[in-house]
Amino acid sequence: MPTRPSESKATGGCPVSHTDYQIERPILETYAHLNAEREEARFLWNDATDHGFWMINRYDDVVEALRMFEEFGNEQVNAFVNDMPANVLLPQQLNPPEHTRLRRMLNPFFSPAAVKRLEPLARERARAMVTEIRERGADDLTTGFALLYPTELFLALLGLPVEDGPEFLWRIEAIFGGLLKAGEGSEEEAAAASAWITAYFNEKVEERLADPGDPETDLITRILTHPVGEKMLERHEVLTVMSTLMLAGLDTTRSALGYIFYHLSNDTALRHKVTADPSLWPRFIEESVRLYSLIIEDGRLAKSDLDHHGLPIEKGDMLWLGLAAANRDPRKFENPDEFDMDRANLSHHLGFGAGQHRCIGMHLARSELVIALEEWHAQIPDYRIAEGVELRERGGQLKLMTLPLEWD
Repeated sequence: MPTRPSESKATGGCPVSHTDYQIERPILETYAHLNAEREEARFLWNDATDHGFWMINRYDDVVEALRMFEEFGNEQVNAFVNDMPANVLLPQQLNPPEHTRLRRMLNPFFSPAAVKRLEPLARERARAMVTEIRERGADDLTTGFALLYPTELFLALLGLPVEDGPEFLWRIEAIFGGLLKAGEGSEEEAAAASAWITAYFNEKVEERLADPGDPETDLITRILTHPVGEKMLERHEVLTVMSTLMLAGLDTTRSALGYIFYHLSNDTALRHKVTADPSLWPRFIEESVRLYSLIIEDGRLAKSDLDHHGLPIEKGDMLWLGLAAANRDPRKFENPDEFDMDRANLSHHLGFGAGQHRCIGMHLARSELVIALEEWHAQIPDYRIAEGVELRERGGQLKLMTLPLEWD
């Protein structure tokens, strides 16, 4: 059998990890593997892919690497792959100054003030959804409320009809199944779903070209009419930005709600505490984002040969910057595997990344989660996970495969 490149890599004495983080596992098992490997060594080489990648998992080291955009580029943003075509994810795959220019154009729509404008609709939609769900006495959160709610809000953010939300649901599932290689035939389904979403957005672009909206409140119009640096985005770039924003926002919010409701289902005292005092929800969210990091790694591409704290990194090597492992690093967080929303350094987590590529949607995500939890618990304060269900989490980018809740 031929030797894979990752098996013949000169690691400079760095320990080798064989853990495949792309596979489905029992709930919370991924975090256990990450904790063990972070404590095994400061750095590791992982050979679970054909190309292999360097693993950086400790908090200070991850923060340092996230800020080294001149040495570690964003042409590849997932350590599991090293052949992602250029600019299929925008602005994620851009480096400064191009990344900075595109972010500057998008930032006003993700600012705290912009999120505040969306709150009345977010609250109205969450309340109506929970009212409907409450009467059923049960909901599989990952395919029900936790997916439909952020889908509708993102359509509203883009200035699109929230009634189109159901059309996106299974297509979003198919796209992530293909990206994360989860399921037989998922790559073909992902391609078809992606084509549908691109066609949908293309139709909306044509509508805005014929009848522009207000570029201060309509994101599509702003993307079409606002220059990025000295040039306008081309049509395919416009469509890519819109698709990327939607995919990035929907999966993470849905996944966060899954782990949050799992945690609250198993901690009745905490659930009753925050339900009785809704002012605690923001701190609850911050600790949830730290403890249950969904994007377990940021990928980077080495742009040149360099010695990085003894690692013999070569140009073209992939790096794993372990956000989830860093967020449970005992060197940074006391009792890191415990939920403690009163910890002094609550906001220091890397759940939204760090540096120039810090998540553009972090203010929106926080607001969405707080509103969803307030409105749910106002109507359904007590619930439980259905008996006899094996809870499992998707690999690559964590998500609970199912979370069936029921209540009296």
